[in-house]
Amino acid sequence: QVQLVESGGGLVQPVGSLRLSCAASGSIVSIDAMGWYRQAPGKERELVASITSGGNTNYADSVKGRLTISRDDAKNTVYLQMNSLKPEDTAVYYCNAQVQVQTGNFRSYWGQGTQVTVSS
Repeated sequence: QVQLVESGGGLVQPVGSLRLSCAASGSIVSIDAMGWYRQAPGKERELVASITSGGNTNYADSVKGRLTISRDDAKNTVYLQMNSLKPEDTAVYYCNAQVQVQTGNFRSYWGQGTQVTVSS
């Protein structure tokens, strides 16, 4: 019904930058909130950043000032601009979207995950 496809992950050196993208496709009426989560080995999945349909944003304290979330509703896409990256940012990053489907209900969908590795 709905698919979220992520791209942009990879290997980067400390203080480098990456831009993650997540595009939603399928039978979509509208998209409410979207967000990025990450999970490092041996740790719980945590919320990195979220953005509402009105553009209000929320960030984890550990990424404030370095990571920026944005969205392009015309493309059903959410982005995560990652600057000044640290080894502690190494994790699998997952996007999430609350999607209104044709039944009228909102359902949560997840991307497949993309690996971000920060290492020298």
